[in-house]
Amino acid sequence: MTILLWTLAGLLLLSGLAGLIFPALPGPPLIFLGLWCAAWAEDFAYIGWKTLAILGTLTLLAVAADFAAGAFGAKHFGASARAMLGAAVGALIGLFFGLPGLILGPFLGAVVGELTMRRDFQIAGKAGVGAVIGLALGIAVKMALAFATIGLFLVVRFWP
Repeated sequence: MTILLWTLAGLLLLSGLAGLIFPALPGPPLIFLGLWCAAWAEDFAYIGWKTLAILGTLTLLAVAADFAAGAFGAKHFGASARAMLGAAVGALIGLFFGLPGLILGPFLGAVVGELTMRRDFQIAGKAGVGAVIGLALGIAVKMALAFATIGLFLVVRFWP
């Protein structure tokens, strides 16, 4: 059973790290599951429920940052509520189309959302650019939180 758990932990961690780059895979949740399997493989002797709760919280923050970032970026560039909603919906739809969808989805969603409020293409374009910038920042935050999750696990596990 222990070998199976360690194997599963390794596969989940590798898949999670790949998911930080490839949008079709949910990177942070896979990393969390891999770390949970690693803790289970050692009967939670080093990593307890408190640490797992903190790791889970970091994972939830990473997922939230990934989805909300495009909308917040659009808002920073003066977008309406519809443009922010459009950026979020565009990000969700864009996930199914790989990297081009990940970039174009929030952009197009914000532009379309803004155009339903005002017929100004310049303002709509700024909202779309803001959504893409927000998305890039969200990816950076997601990656930082994912690596912080792994780092915390390693510190708790191996720090004397």
